[in-house]
Amino acid sequence: MSNGNGVAATLGSAAEAVAGTVKGVGSAVSRRASKAVEQVKDAAGKAEKAVAGRAVKAKKVVAKKAGAAKKAVAGRVAGAKASLAATSASARAEAAALKRARVAKKAAKKAVKKAAAKKAVAKKTGAAKKAVARKVATRAPVAKKAAAKKAPAKKTATKKAPAKKAPAAKAVAKKAAARKAPARKAVRSAGS
Repeated sequence: MSNGNGVAATLGSAAEAVAGTVKGVGSAVSRRASKAVEQVKDAAGKAEKAVAGRAVKAKKVVAKKAGAAKKAVAGRVAGAKASLAATSASARAEAAALKRARVAKKAAKKAVKKAAAKKAVAKKTGAAKKAVARKVATRAPVAKKAAAKKAPAKKTATKKAPAKKAPAAKAVAKKAAARKAPARKAVRSAGS
């Protein structure tokens, strides 16, 4: 197909020139692309390292703060426990003191009651002795007078008078003995 004009040769050389230019452009593009890829890889590696470094630092900071918080909480808990223990101990001591005071008060009341009972028993026995003495002293002469008056009138009256006199005297003696017996018991229990 050659017509002698050199068209085929021109076209061939032009095609070769275009192909060379395309190859040059392609290689330049591929070089730039590979450089870009390397730059991206480097940037990604640097970013990864930075993130990892920040994460490590953050973990350390968190660990330190958590340790400080744990210590603070432990200190507060220990302080609260100590405070509760002290409060409990003081409450127990106060309860024991109140119990001792109550026991002492009861003992004092018992002592006062015993003393009052001793005085009352002593007064009653003294009054009973005096009353018995008065009754015996007042009844004995009256009975004798009645017996003396009745004796001349009838003989049976004299027999009745002593019979009545004897039970009355015995009853008074029994009352005095009954009153004396508790007094002796009270004195014995107070003495022991």
